[in-house]
Amino acid sequence: MTAAHSAPGIAVFDLGKTNSKLLVFSAEGKIIAEARTRPLWRQDDGLRVLDDAHLLDWMQAQLEAVVESHGVSGVMFSGHGCTFALIRDGQLAAPILDYEQEPPADVAARIDALVPDFPDTFSPKLPLGLNYGRHILWLKDRDPSLLESTDTILAYPQFWPWRLCGRAISEVSYLGCHSHLWAPLADDYSSLVDTQGWRAKMPGMVRAGDALGTWRTKTSRDVTVYNGVHDSNAALYYYRSIGLSDVTLVSTGTWVIIFNSACPLDALDPERDMLANVTVDHQPTATIRFMGGREYEIASGGWTKSLALDAVVSVITRGIFAVPSFAAGGPMSGTDGGFVGPVPTDEERAAAALLYVTLMTDLSLDLIRSTNDIVIDGGLVKTGLFAGLLAALRPGQVVLTSANPEGSAYGAAALAFEQVGLSPFASECRPAEPLVVEGLTAYRDRWIALAESRRGENSARTYREVRG
Repeated sequence: MTAAHSAPGIAVFDLGKTNSKLLVFSAEGKIIAEARTRPLWRQDDGLRVLDDAHLLDWMQAQLEAVVESHGVSGVMFSGHGCTFALIRDGQLAAPILDYEQEPPADVAARIDALVPDFPDTFSPKLPLGLNYGRHILWLKDRDPSLLESTDTILAYPQFWPWRLCGRAISEVSYLGCHSHLWAPLADDYSSLVDTQGWRAKMPGMVRAGDALGTWRTKTSRDVTVYNGVHDSNAALYYYRSIGLSDVTLVSTGTWVIIFNSACPLDALDPERDMLANVTVDHQPTATIRFMGGREYEIASGGWTKSLALDAVVSVITRGIFAVPSFAAGGPMSGTDGGFVGPVPTDEERAAAALLYVTLMTDLSLDLIRSTNDIVIDGGLVKTGLFAGLLAALRPGQVVLTSANPEGSAYGAAALAFEQVGLSPFASECRPAEPLVVEGLTAYRDRWIALAESRRGENSARTYREVRG
């Protein structure tokens, strides 16, 4: 594709917590260029914060390059959750916080008393900054004058368009992502926003993918800047846009986010990290999640090589179990992760970690009442074994894997392409073949017993009732 192409492509910045990437989509929906970087997080005044200038420099340099080499005409953003920016007089009023840090205990006690109840926001009360309204309260507790002087509160996928084109706006899929700032049933800001006097600091609402303005390159080419979107909601939008509406989506990356619109909201249990996400079109959607990618990284000891099925079989045969939890949040929170059984080899440890993520996904699917087809998107598709193991555990459901592991970027691109009248994507999902692994079901039952015994007998009864 060249700059003279009649329908130039879209650049999508898919901004993850540990990895950020640029994907360039042609007008035909093909990825024609990509680049990756790792965001830098640094210490500042006792807090861990984003080096936003470093990331912005990388983004602008990459965008300059693809506009010249591929005739890109627009830029779109998909962003990880739990992150925000406070703006004062056109500048950051405070650095952007890393959501993986816990306020001091005395501060937590004060700010947690302020957050709305679950029926208001459908956001469970979570640790760290997993409810980003909690981290805004933390910054206010540290310096009350900070929020008084802040004129704009921006969500992460709206911060970057603001940086490029100067227009500040809000977007519902990010506000509705367990932030404590949105009331899904009222389709409005939560009581926290009003009691704190923040409503006037929230810019006007604009749909994800809508054009906001332009960014000009050094060679005076104008690039349309589109409104960003929450990454997992972007993945959900992508699969719905290609006709897969009645499915349970398992969106995988640092987080495993599971959406099932067929699950009633009254089935959500905040103690299990279940919540209502909100789609780009303002529809509450039952969700459960855990930090599966991070947990795999920790539990596996940083294993990055492929895994042999023989290692999985060995873990099951020898009775090696990774038990919850290796990161904050999730349906088994409150206990520290570890291993039970014989000492594993390095590859067995990685296999036990993969089984852990698979079984946590299986448990989550039960809790969110998934009986329809399952679509797996994201990084876990690349493992080669995850989908087959999950299919073996759920014989009554079709498990589909996406031919591309970049659902959030594809969904972001689909939203932007709509603005120029294009719909270039079609389903490339294929059924996963269930793996035949002797003892897998018994291993699951033993893992559930071990995991639930660590949480307490009351929760064990609850889960057994759900599974039936």
